[in-house]
Amino acid sequence: MIPNSLRARLILIILTPLLVIALVTAAWQFRNTTIRAANIFDRGLLSAALAISRDVAVSDGDALSPATRALVNDTSGGELFYHVYAPDGVFVTGYSTPPVLPPDTPEDLTEPLFYDGRYQGTDVRVLRFQDVTVVSGIAGVFNITVWQSAQVRQTFVRDVLTRSFAVIALLVLSVGVVVWFGVRLGLRPLLDLERAIAKRTPTELEPIQRAVPVEAQGLVTTLNSLLDRISRRISSKDEFISNAAHQLRNPVAGVLALAEAVQNAPNSKAAKARSTELVQAAREASELTNKLLSFERASATDMRQAGEVLDLCALIRQVSATYASAMGARAAQLHHDLPDTPVHIRGEAVMLHEAILNLLNNASTHGGPDLSSIDLALTTHSGRAILTVTDNGVGIPADKRVEAISRFAQAGGGPGSGLGLPIALRVMESHGGSLEILDHAGGAAIRLVLPLA
Repeated sequence: MIPNSLRARLILIILTPLLVIALVTAAWQFRNTTIRAANIFDRGLLSAALAISRDVAVSDGDALSPATRALVNDTSGGELFYHVYAPDGVFVTGYSTPPVLPPDTPEDLTEPLFYDGRYQGTDVRVLRFQDVTVVSGIAGVFNITVWQSAQVRQTFVRDVLTRSFAVIALLVLSVGVVVWFGVRLGLRPLLDLERAIAKRTPTELEPIQRAVPVEAQGLVTTLNSLLDRISRRISSKDEFISNAAHQLRNPVAGVLALAEAVQNAPNSKAAKARSTELVQAAREASELTNKLLSFERASATDMRQAGEVLDLCALIRQVSATYASAMGARAAQLHHDLPDTPVHIRGEAVMLHEAILNLLNNASTHGGPDLSSIDLALTTHSGRAILTVTDNGVGIPADKRVEAISRFAQAGGGPGSGLGLPIALRVMESHGGSLEILDHAGGAAIRLVLPLA
């Protein structure tokens, strides 16, 4: 299980491969030391055998001289045993019972023979060596056997490995201590950053201006971007609530006044007339409320990612049918110029339906009495779907275009909530697209752009 502590994570990430490397190094050191120790001690046995051979020839078979014995013991690193016998099998000097040769040993040894044996119940390393020399007038091949306890080289290997392993363990421990305290120092800028973030409140979302390590600069940049989006979102919410309250004040006051008029009507005929006006006022207030909710919903930023793949041609036909049904005799004549093949986009069908429907309703509401036709042309270009909605109404003057797409504003006054185009604009932006009012002689032209799926 991965620990939650960043310090523990870093130590685990750093020390785990370090321990693996240490174990591999220790195994390599053990193998290398064992091989080197075997070579060194085998050479020591060979050097001792040569020295014994020369000393026996000089002394005519007497026991080794003290000088030769001291030299042999120093060179071999411990007590050494030897045995020499003549070509006729007669014992010359040394210890009387050498270790037994391996069964497959040839009689004539052309090279020194090293093997492991037993001597008086102890494991030993043995060298059988043949040398041509003359002892007491007898010339021939003399057999010289030299052996030593295997414990000597094992002790040597253990001492070398103990020192090596101690150094490796000390290095690993030192790295662990350095990482433990070093991570604490390294995390200090992040702790300072935490304190800076803790000072932020919903009313104070200023960007963080604090020096941080290079590795944390991306985090601070992302966080500052998030704080900026939140700040703008809160400001937009506050502005929306303020505007919505202002816009709803008059309709609600009108509904209340009409309700009181119905209540205080002098007769049933007057009450019925006031009731009709009350229903109309309530309907307009309800429509404004729905528009406000649609505008707020259109402010979502993940409609395209959370949406589904849609055929924009089919969606336009559905919107046209909804428009014709709702407007009845007041509906303008719709003309479609759509591709023969589906145009796929990704998004939320309900919001896209409402955005396009708002354009058609706006044209009918603000196009003037001479409005008779609305054209919807859909094309694709460079991975984008382009829907252009044009009409033959009064159009939108160039100096009124900013006002036309602003909340609760209208380019030419008249009925309506002033939210039709702003809702369409927000829907396009939340789908990664755009809305633009174009120059068009003899009417209005609005272009919607959406990325293809």
